[in-house]
Amino acid sequence: MKAWKKALGLVLVWVAIVIAFNVSLQGNFATAQNLEIMIRQTVLTGFAAIGMTFIIITGAIDLSVGSLVALVTVVIAFCLKAGMPPLPAAAVGVLAGGVAGLVNGGLTTKLKVGSFIVTLATLLAFRGIAKGVANEQKIDVPMNWLRSLTGALPDGQKWQLLPPGGWMVIALGLVAHWVLNSSVFGRHVVATGSNEATARMCGINTDRVRVLVFILAGLCFGLSGLTQFSRLTVGDPTVAAGLELSVIAAVVIGGASLNGGEGSVFGSLIGALIMTTIASGGSQCGWPNWVQEIVTGAIILTAVALDRWRLARAAAQGAE
Repeated sequence: MKAWKKALGLVLVWVAIVIAFNVSLQGNFATAQNLEIMIRQTVLTGFAAIGMTFIIITGAIDLSVGSLVALVTVVIAFCLKAGMPPLPAAAVGVLAGGVAGLVNGGLTTKLKVGSFIVTLATLLAFRGIAKGVANEQKIDVPMNWLRSLTGALPDGQKWQLLPPGGWMVIALGLVAHWVLNSSVFGRHVVATGSNEATARMCGINTDRVRVLVFILAGLCFGLSGLTQFSRLTVGDPTVAAGLELSVIAAVVIGGASLNGGEGSVFGSLIGALIMTTIASGGSQCGWPNWVQEIVTGAIILTAVALDRWRLARAAAQGAE
């Protein structure tokens, strides 16, 4: 019940933001068309936020998201240009995300180096690989049905409410929520982030948990890469720079603690919607990019400060 109350609170925050922008834009923001566009734009961040939720709950972080998304778009375009059908090409791209996650998880656990340092390095490495495969240019491919994953619905398909990508992120969110809250693996993820030493004493292989979490997150980032390709229909090694900041902000807004041990899949998805709404509203209000970047930074700082305050209050109450 507590988790649902938090989710409801986030929904109310989102509604308040929509109302504020709608007033500022004289009623031209909260339109059915604009809300549909924002939901479609949230798919990319939403997939990544699901994966990042698991990583942050274990007490880790992944800074390579944007570079990995760019790499996946290049892999998909490369496969399509080589004559591979769209579905296998998309699958190869998503699997490339999983392999990248394995690299991040393996380096973190085997080298005993913090995930911040490892993923800072792979942020550069994955971007470099993407540029190398693409020969430092965009890879153009013929139009195919992958663009329909996040495209606007034709008039005859409006009854579907959302494009396939929207339903995919909702379905993945439901599965991820069940895994996190009702499976043995989910309990191991939370235990690893809450107190790794205690988790090991209880027989949990925390290194294995971390590697699996990074692999699963990599697959989610791969889906984000597929979404990015669907929107651009090209392999672009320069896209999604800084995406990880919006994703981390969404997860923290959604209630995850950067100390680990706590987080919500649904909260992260609502956080992703909030970030998209702020970006869309800021753009329509004419905010320059630097203002939007300052707002994103302020949101992250505020969310972290609130998390620290909540933890300090809980500790004080426990000591009484």
